[in-house]
Amino acid sequence: MMLADVIDAYLTRQRSLGMRFDSAGQLLHRFGRAMGDRPIEEVTPGAVLDFLNGNGALTATWMLKHRVLTGLYRFAVSRGYVDNSPLPTTLPKLPPPQTPYIYSTDELRRLLEATAILRTGHSRQVPAMYCTLLLLLYGTGMRIGEALRLTLQDVDLAERIITVRCTKFFKTRLVPIGPKLADELAAHLERRGLLPMPLGKAAPLFASRGIRGWSYPRVIAMFQHVRRAAGINCPVGEPRPPRLHDLRHTAAVHRVIAWYRTGQDVQRLLPQLATYLGHLDIRSTQRYLQMTTELLQAASQRFAQYAMGGDHEG
Repeated sequence: MMLADVIDAYLTRQRSLGMRFDSAGQLLHRFGRAMGDRPIEEVTPGAVLDFLNGNGALTATWMLKHRVLTGLYRFAVSRGYVDNSPLPTTLPKLPPPQTPYIYSTDELRRLLEATAILRTGHSRQVPAMYCTLLLLLYGTGMRIGEALRLTLQDVDLAERIITVRCTKFFKTRLVPIGPKLADELAAHLERRGLLPMPLGKAAPLFASRGIRGWSYPRVIAMFQHVRRAAGINCPVGEPRPPRLHDLRHTAAVHRVIAWYRTGQDVQRLLPQLATYLGHLDIRSTQRYLQMTTELLQAASQRFAQYAMGGDHEG
């Protein structure tokens, strides 16, 4: 059986089980193109290893590819399309996962200002729209993919609510936004309305040509230009620079710092933050809360108040 046909059959099965499989599907189609138009039994271990290794240093992407291809070949072997899997059984030692980076308020300001660099090589709407995207990611803590899947009908400025559909865990959640972000989105919608929108309210929220929404790779590539222009480089001891995804970590940490400083019951509010971020449980949220100097200071001040009798009875 041809490899492309096996991939299509596997994706059909996975999606019939309720899995979205978007990114995995893209990876599998990329694997199919890399292997060429051939029967699955002709795919060699060497060719698979080349695909896994890619170009440059090994990263966590290696393990992601291996995991997705493992699912494909388990399916293929169980159906009798191939006798055995060509995937390597010995896994390489990968570098440790990247430490989440928490942007300072000054760095956030510089990122927003640096979106002006996108005037070069892009349509004139892109700088302002990308600035709005950064504000949305920081202001809501939503995932990049969630923001890019938003449509015009998902933004309710009257109620100041954003509907996030088809999330990582196939749930829909409502995300409240503040007045400043609502004003920014109102201006964005005015700019967006100047572009063609054949899909009407179902049109993507972020699109510079009017029809097709921004893709994840494009948004990440633009961020690298913006980050460099903002003068934000690799932290000491880290092999890679901060990511766009780190805005989500930053949003969570800054929210908890604000709670500490205003005397809120942080432990009681953490489950609400987990729901707001779209996490399945509080443990995922706790992993986002890297102990930055600012967060440690806020927590220490809060504990000092407690120890001195300000928040409990002796």
